[in-house]
Amino acid sequence: MEVIEKTEIKNKERQILEVNALESEAIYIFREVASQFERPVLLFSGGKDSITLVRLAQKAFFPAKIPFPLLHIDTGHNFPETIAFRDKLVKELGVELIVRKVQDSIDQGKVIEEKGKYASRNGLQTTTLLDALEEFKFDAAIGGARRDEEKARAKERIFSVRDDFGQWDEKNQRPELFDHLNGKIELGQNVRVFPISNWTELDVWNYIKKEQIEIPSIYFAHKRKTFFRDGMIWSAEDSVVHREDDEIVEERMVRFRTVGDMSCTAAVLSDATTIEKVVQEIRNSKISERGARIDDKRSEAAMEKRKQQGYF
Repeated sequence: MEVIEKTEIKNKERQILEVNALESEAIYIFREVASQFERPVLLFSGGKDSITLVRLAQKAFFPAKIPFPLLHIDTGHNFPETIAFRDKLVKELGVELIVRKVQDSIDQGKVIEEKGKYASRNGLQTTTLLDALEEFKFDAAIGGARRDEEKARAKERIFSVRDDFGQWDEKNQRPELFDHLNGKIELGQNVRVFPISNWTELDVWNYIKKEQIEIPSIYFAHKRKTFFRDGMIWSAEDSVVHREDDEIVEERMVRFRTVGDMSCTAAVLSDATTIEKVVQEIRNSKISERGARIDDKRSEAAMEKRKQQGYF
């Protein structure tokens, strides 16, 4: 029994050291962004990764305020809990929030809304994002993508250069030698920056636990009206998710591991109502974090194609 307790203590100490090292790296990246770019912006979705970025930015520039705005590309199909949390956090921090809506891009005829059973606005965000970056002349967009999430994201550099059309060429990436980050860009280019690129899902949760960061309630187990489709659990509490007449609605204990559009983000069965239980659940899970994202399953290269076009 004593041996087991000592092992657990050592594991916790190792986790703290690892999280502290990742935090230091991310803070260094934030400060490099502030020093190398004229108009950075932090892409904010209201999800756990972007909330973690906000905390890291606070630490990087404390006691000053975060020196750049937050940008939310609002699809109109977000979980209500996420939007409520976004507005609450922005008010508490006193930071500038810029919101640009996919619906406006649809109304302007720039994108065409999908129809049918698997319709989603997730892919339409790219046009709205690129327009916003051009509108405000942002030269660096900070995002919460991590290499462990998906194989296309594993190819990204921490400073990922995009051309003057906002597109990404996975074959034309700059080398990252040790901790040297090259932010030099040509006229029209911009950079996507990923401060938590080297983190894992578990690292993020351990950091949330360490920092006692508040996150939206949908990340924890709760009762929700849902239905099964294609082996996944979908929310039935809104009009966004298409549901066939024969798809039966039942109340289940679920939570969401990742937060995208309601139309493309499935839930998982869970009784994890605390951070400690979530961490344990992730440790035992055999399914990846984005295993419940239907937008990643459209093709083997779904994410890579979206990123080539300018996606997050």
